[in-house]
Amino acid sequence: MDWSPVLISMKTASLSIFITFFLGIFAAGVVIRLKNETSKIICDGILTLPLVLPPTVAGFFLLYLFGVKRPIGQFFIDFFGVKIAFSWGATVLAAVVMSFPLMYRSARGAFEQVDPDLTAAARTLGMSEWEIFWKVLFANATPGMLSGGVLAFARGLGEFGATSMIAGNIAGKTRTLPMAVYSEVAAGNMGAADRYVAVIVVIAFISILLMNLGALRAGGRKHGA
Repeated sequence: MDWSPVLISMKTASLSIFITFFLGIFAAGVVIRLKNETSKIICDGILTLPLVLPPTVAGFFLLYLFGVKRPIGQFFIDFFGVKIAFSWGATVLAAVVMSFPLMYRSARGAFEQVDPDLTAAARTLGMSEWEIFWKVLFANATPGMLSGGVLAFARGLGEFGATSMIAGNIAGKTRTLPMAVYSEVAAGNMGAADRYVAVIVVIAFISILLMNLGALRAGGRKHGA
């Protein structure tokens, strides 16, 4: 069994959830602070769009933007000597884009469930908006955000459509676990496909257990306080 898809998937999912987690929290914090409802609806629609688009369509847009002959892709090549399309970085890019809406919506929902009286009390105590965000909103929304992290990690781990468009299926480089399953099935190697499926199920299940345990502990500390 070739273990490179496992290593590539774990590296991709780990880096993508690190990026997505903080990016989703930041985006949610910005959106909930918008005063204009029309602006809030438009921003929410744009940020959620990858969730409802077919993954191949999202991958098409990524390829359109980051392809070697496209403006952004050419910019990275000319100024940084980095080719994004059909590289390992492209697997991370695809995972971030496709998992971001789950993290964003989970974080926004968690923030909106925080009692407004807590933030009002914090303002009367003279706390800055930055302090209110981290010490009140973030602290009380942690369980919900961890749940969003579970979904985002699992989404990044299982990303296939956008990855196939922007990163391809290059053995030892961009072939993630879902791509490996597809390749083995297409080649008629069902035994190898079974093993890859088993690995991805175990990884996803363990990740959910660990992160749910963290959410339970966070909720316990919250109630204990």
